[in-house]
Amino acid sequence: MRVIELLDDSKRAQVLATADPMREGTRIMGICNACRYCEGYCAVFPAMERRLDFAQADMTYLANLCHNCGECLYACQYAPPHEFGVNVPQTLARIRAQTWRDLAWPNALGRVLNRSGVGTALALLVVFTAVLLAAIAGQSGLFQAVPDGRFYRVMPHAVMATLFGMVGLFVLTAMAAGVLRAWSAMGEPPRELAHAAAWQQALSDVFTLRYLGRHATACVDGEDRDANLRRWAHHLTFYGFLLCFAATVVGTVYHFGFGWPAPYGYASLPVLLGTVGGIGLLIGPPLLHVCRRRADPMLLDAGQNGAADALILLLVLVSATGLALMLLRATPAMPVLLVVHLAAVMALFVVLPYGKFAHGFYRLCALLRYAVESRRPNTISVGEG
Repeated sequence: MRVIELLDDSKRAQVLATADPMREGTRIMGICNACRYCEGYCAVFPAMERRLDFAQADMTYLANLCHNCGECLYACQYAPPHEFGVNVPQTLARIRAQTWRDLAWPNALGRVLNRSGVGTALALLVVFTAVLLAAIAGQSGLFQAVPDGRFYRVMPHAVMATLFGMVGLFVLTAMAAGVLRAWSAMGEPPRELAHAAAWQQALSDVFTLRYLGRHATACVDGEDRDANLRRWAHHLTFYGFLLCFAATVVGTVYHFGFGWPAPYGYASLPVLLGTVGGIGLLIGPPLLHVCRRRADPMLLDAGQNGAADALILLLVLVSATGLALMLLRATPAMPVLLVVHLAAVMALFVVLPYGKFAHGFYRLCALLRYAVESRRPNTISVGEG
């Protein structure tokens, strides 16, 4: 009876549509739970059907489980301009943006990045460039070719390792704090993190981008318009980043395990991994920006734009300067490129625990919870409520 009353209260729907996103999400999930037309579209709706009431933990979970494909909006008979005003993608996007700000550590930096992402990214880039220039004062000149393109003649390995170690420790701490907060905010106990079979399913969903249009329905950016471009852009960005990270790991093994310092040959494993990954990051993030700009405004929350723009800018800058550094390492441009590249990497590291990058880990938490609870009996029958 409570759900029917909620469906009939159209005036309340209009008021809540501009109110607190958690309250609006609760209202919409009540309507969707009564309708269930979209239950086959993605993981959000089977997870929704396991609930009669939606606490804040449930809405945090469902919001991060949503991949914002948009198909449910165009299928919904109660979507705007209907008086019920059901807009699942945008409402869950608003909740996601709110949870990213609440879960970030420290909160202040997350809020600054969401409010003025590009400005903050550029400020970090300037600061780290100044720090690196100070660190190499007295070393080889900035506009002189270095024999064999040896980076450590410009910046000693100990200096580079110390600076990146400090930044890396901060990033790991901030990221770990955010992920642990996210898991707790979604309502599952820590012991479920040891569920091996659930991890296997969740990681498979992540690496295949299962709910971004491949196994459920086509991802759209406007009514009835297919947007596989967004799916490919995500793949290029995701796997490009992983390949660049793998190149760094292999280079570290080469340096410390075998005593082989950089630079490495063009046919070496670190260079091949970094080149392919860098090309992916030159293409994927700008395409994501294009997809977001052309997307139906009814699918999005504008509050996410700041941190998203900062991440895209820094990913492109890191990949562009990294590729240029590889190609021009034997020229007088190498020292300047090295400083700018390392400053961009450090700025990117600081941005990673916030907004669009951190949301990948929060979504992993949601997918892991979905894998855990999908193995439990569903005690809620269709006729209840």
